[in-house]
Amino acid sequence: MPGPWGEVEDYDEKTGRRSPAKDKLTGQRVWQVRVMDLDPELGKRSRETTVKISADYQPVPPTGAPFEAVEFEGMTVTPYVSNNNRMAYSLRATGMRAPAGVAKKAAA
Repeated sequence: MPGPWGEVEDYDEKTGRRSPAKDKLTGQRVWQVRVMDLDPELGKRSRETTVKISADYQPVPPTGAPFEAVEFEGMTVTPYVSNNNRMAYSLRATGMRAPAGVAKKAAA
């Protein structure tokens, strides 16, 4: 379920200015969306995370609804150790679309 969107910004400590973040590999702008994983097997673990999408223009959910099921394209997961020495990860994608099962049901 995608939620609130936003453009990722870089902060320059020397000038105090913010500018749109650019993907280091593609040069595309970087957008972020909060998502929830509704998998019941997660139990009490956190269900909310952020996915960053590299794209020239702000991606929009397939139907434009504020909350809907989506599949991410080109998803990568990058693990890292956070500031408090805990394992964390960064989720990035190249796009999103309606899930295949949902698109088939809508067409029927």
